[in-house]
Amino acid sequence: MMQRLALCTLLCATTAGAQNRAMPPESERQLARSIFEEMVEIKSGYTTGTTTPVAEAVARHLRAAGFPEADIFVGGASPGKANLVVRYRGTGRRRPILLLAHTDVVEAKREDWSMDPFTLTEKDGYFYGRGTGDDKAQAAVWIANLIRYKREGFKPDRDIIVALTADEEGGGPYNGVEWLLKNKRQLIDAELALNEGGWGESVNGTRLANDVQVSEKYVVNYRLEVHNKGGHSSLPVADNAIYHLAGALDRLARFGFPLKTNEVTRAYFRAMSNVEKGSVSADLSAVAAGDTAAMQRVAQASTAWNATLRTTCVATQLEAGHAKNALPQLAAASTVVCCPRIPSIT
Repeated sequence: MMQRLALCTLLCATTAGAQNRAMPPESERQLARSIFEEMVEIKSGYTTGTTTPVAEAVARHLRAAGFPEADIFVGGASPGKANLVVRYRGTGRRRPILLLAHTDVVEAKREDWSMDPFTLTEKDGYFYGRGTGDDKAQAAVWIANLIRYKREGFKPDRDIIVALTADEEGGGPYNGVEWLLKNKRQLIDAELALNEGGWGESVNGTRLANDVQVSEKYVVNYRLEVHNKGGHSSLPVADNAIYHLAGALDRLARFGFPLKTNEVTRAYFRAMSNVEKGSVSADLSAVAAGDTAAMQRVAQASTAWNATLRTTCVATQLEAGHAKNALPQLAAASTVVCCPRIPSIT
């Protein structure tokens, strides 16, 4: 979204020691937008796309801005899945900070979108396109700000390392941060790291708070399978793999894990009760105090709050059968279980 991009750019510019709290100069904003647009319009889908063109495009911008070749790395586990790491040199008085963002995106079919998912579209104050929020906006912000620091001669007390990774942040055992840790650890060794930036709270365009997430959901993928002896569709029987799977998924759809809080989420909802108004504010305060009825209302009011208050489980993919005129011998579904994300608010 435009608001998020502008907010992150403003925050990073302020970190650079800018005294003026206004938005960055128009030239810098246009630079951030052009890098953002270029990234969004590269098809870097997780399974069908490639992140290497994104890494190479960013490297070109950095070289043009005067970053030495020795401070730019492009590479990874495979030719199509390159990561980019760049170092902005500070005084070295303190150990580096690592800024992370990923350049792969969830697959997007054109027929599922009202507009081209790989064309950056600006409409009614928002940006539309695959990766505009997760996570090419943050990637563009990190890079645009590094270039601005270079132009202005900013000298932080530590090196600033930006790593734009393939295959989400972790990358599993073969790419992303995992690959960098195993193969290029010296490039990303740092005292602390910020991943994907964060988000904020606003009401009617007024920014009220910046959120910092202090932990991440732990994801477990399950595959549910129903096996059957099959048969011909002209002789149907009640013992049908698709029906059994559908029944299981219906029960899953109606199931909810228990609502609960911990020390961090209680602090978050207590702080949010001072941001929201009216009955929502009262409910958030009650959630922080452990009121289960208020938790239920808050979970129903917001998808994000629901996921903050409980473990979630959702079906994401289905497959069944092998022919239109045959009873299925296998029906399967993929489900994703996520433990609660744990935000904090500042």
